Amino acid sequence: MRPRLFEFEDLPWFPTVIRSGMMDYLRFMISALRIYRPIVPLLAEALRRSGQGQLLELGAGSGGGTETVWRALRAEGFPHLRITLTDLYPQPAAWARIAALTQHAIGHEIRPVDALHVPANLPGFRVIFSAFHHFAPAAAENLLRDAVRAGTGVGVFEGAGRRWWGFLAVWTVLPLAQLLLTPFFRPFRFSRLVFTYVLPLIPLGTIWDGTVSLLRLYSEAELLALARRADATGKFAWQAGKKRHRWGGEVSYLIGWPK
Repeated sequence: MRPRLFEFEDLPWFPTVIRSGMMDYLRFMISALRIYRPIVPLLAEALRRSGQGQLLELGAGSGGGTETVWRALRAEGFPHLRITLTDLYPQPAAWARIAALTQHAIGHEIRPVDALHVPANLPGFRVIFSAFHHFAPAAAENLLRDAVRAGTGVGVFEGAGRRWWGFLAVWTVLPLAQLLLTPFFRPFRFSRLVFTYVLPLIPLGTIWDGTVSLLRLYSEAELLALARRADATGKFAWQAGKKRHRWGGEVSYLIGWPK
């Protein structure tokens, strides 16, 4: 049974300035730790099997880790890979910086995009990093079903595991890192300093959302069950599992492509 708790960043009324501050922190940490590097060979295999040459990222937030994945996939035989970032709550300022750093190989859709009903004019193998847990089971199933219906291929990846040391890190190590590193986040925002050090809504929101995120993560069995229901006629080949970093972290994944 998944806990029926909310995350602040999912709430439509949640202030954009606080949401953006939380997303900036996540982008920095995911990129610095190269969280999604272990799944790059899986993603390269899926691109080859699905015949796709570009990625469509759903629920991209601030785009944390996307540049790392892009550079690694280029080295895996996709030198002309392009990625389009999308989100229900677009982050154009953060995305513009990523576009500039990648010579616009990583672009974005400025309009809000519902991951459950992706417009037909947005092609590419669909990926979602660190956000699949935001979707309740029925919505998660619909997200996968929409990809199956479009025949694009889809991969969902979570850079954490529901283990005791994960909760300990969310409550201690990560807030400390946030306090130490916030002045170095780019692009610079004065509001980020105010809501981190004067009125610490960004760190408090990050602790709450991080804790709830870990509680809401899907297990490998749950991911495969969602895929089977979303793809009742067996059009896709599916894989689920975990990949580990050398430093001990793990990435859980579900990936599927047309047979």
